Amino acid sequence: MRTATRTLADLTARPLDGTVVRALGDTLVVRVAAARLRALGCVVETGDVPPPPDAPTGWLGVVHATFVPGDRALPECRISWSGPVGVPMAGERDVQAACGIMHVHGRATGAPRALRVDFASVCAGVLAAQAIAAGMLAVLRGGTPVRAVTSVAQAAALALTQYVAAATSDPGAGRRPLAATERTPPFRSADGVRFEIETFAAENWLAFWTALGAARPAIVAGWPPFQQRFATATCALPPALEDAAGTLDHPFIRAAARAAGVSIVEVDEDATRPLPPPPASPWRLRAITPAGTDPASGPASHRASGHAPLGGVRVAEATNRVQGPLAGHLLGLLGAEIVRLEPPGGDPMRGVPPMAGDCSARFRALNRGKDAVEADLKTRAGRETALRLLASSDVFLQNWPPGRAGLFEMDAGDLAAVRPGLVYAHAGGWAEVHPTPQPMGTDYLVQAYTGVAALLAEHGRPPAPTLLTVVDVLGALISAEGTVAGLLARARAGAGVRVETALVDAARLLRAAHADRPIAETAPTAPVVTDLAAMAADPAYEALFETDGEAAYSRSPWTFAPQPTHPRREDI
Repeated sequence: MRTATRTLADLTARPLDGTVVRALGDTLVVRVAAARLRALGCVVETGDVPPPPDAPTGWLGVVHATFVPGDRALPECRISWSGPVGVPMAGERDVQAACGIMHVHGRATGAPRALRVDFASVCAGVLAAQAIAAGMLAVLRGGTPVRAVTSVAQAAALALTQYVAAATSDPGAGRRPLAATERTPPFRSADGVRFEIETFAAENWLAFWTALGAARPAIVAGWPPFQQRFATATCALPPALEDAAGTLDHPFIRAAARAAGVSIVEVDEDATRPLPPPPASPWRLRAITPAGTDPASGPASHRASGHAPLGGVRVAEATNRVQGPLAGHLLGLLGAEIVRLEPPGGDPMRGVPPMAGDCSARFRALNRGKDAVEADLKTRAGRETALRLLASSDVFLQNWPPGRAGLFEMDAGDLAAVRPGLVYAHAGGWAEVHPTPQPMGTDYLVQAYTGVAALLAEHGRPPAPTLLTVVDVLGALISAEGTVAGLLARARAGAGVRVETALVDAARLLRAAHADRPIAETAPTAPVVTDLAAMAADPAYEALFETDGEAAYSRSPWTFAPQPTHPRREDI
């Protein structure tokens, strides 16, 4: 047994060191999950034994842990393609067709199209690994060992939850015909450089296009579709904007973007740009308080209870848009109590149409079930409100841009004195992948720069990011996974833990999955969904979605039940 020789850094970075996991099934889902578990410190055993009949996509089970009594039951996870959906699916293409991914990805060009990476399978792999990690955390906290069940279809539904919410709160939107037209951006400069831009400010958009010589009517008309492309997965801009960009060389355009406060990146044309080596820990886990801290102290750290593995954990969340809120939502689905820190008057995204009652349908899709506390973090009174919440929390999750935590005096070091055992989780954009000064860390810029857009390019088409927010969604899954890893590290190392994940981690994972097995070009055998509202209302999908009477949302991608026995090697 090597426990005595483990350093604090080692145990923090690999919190499941001493754990043996058995993995059955030769699918990308299982390979992704196995790699994530190895990164947590697990030894993963594989073999030629097929998975159980009720887990055709794969099975994962913890068979030994040096830090758990030998007679204690340990967690497992069973994975299928269709899960609770009454539509047969036998692979990634079927899931993309039957669960709406082809429909949303194809909106920009007017017809359903396959996403040329195994996006749903990668998401399911991360969710399966997360179920095992959360199950081990429950065991460490004295809770019930769990048997988890998930599926690739449930992963797909989770990825589309905000689109389904919008379609069901405004049913006509799912049936409106889409224009069969190539969308922009990316743009191409006169010297042949293809580039993506990003801004959330109308005045910056106006200043940029004015500097490029575009006419004001085209600039004004282009702002709404550009601003809404994250929500609609479409972005048909006036041709005059593309024409204006095409008359100028890239150095001039870059200078104009910089002067206007608009972020700009070149599109990697063939996915060969070498990215910096990945960090030793995929979640950049490191201790932020000395060993010996009692992570169980404080009013928020209760013994695990029930079948939800994170029951009794409190998460304080200061996030916006997609990546951060979805990460917090996943932690809530695992049983944690989530309390959002929002500015006075509430998060502005609460009022963005389409509405589900008195709240944005998209906002509710990512934030339902969370409590909220309003605080102006630019003021001392607001920070004191936040610190009171954090003093009774196990996790602080934020996705602020670089520098903002320091401005608020709420970086990991600042909060260690308030809550020594805190898990401080930052869901960022670029990490070490883009040199400073970094552009905005958003989905489409990351897709463009890291080569994901090139992986998605169909034959005869230039690389372009999908307007389905694949990097935001997978980045959220990785952030939640890292937070669970941080809680495991805290439980085993007795120290507060900093967790750093980024959208570029999602891009790396998609590139690795594509290199492992490019998606098959075969046509799906499952029917292709072309109306999200109709899908959510179909009895065959009843177990995949829930409704509050105003809109439909994806249910939890996992179900948890007590694990009755210890899965032994000889029984598998």
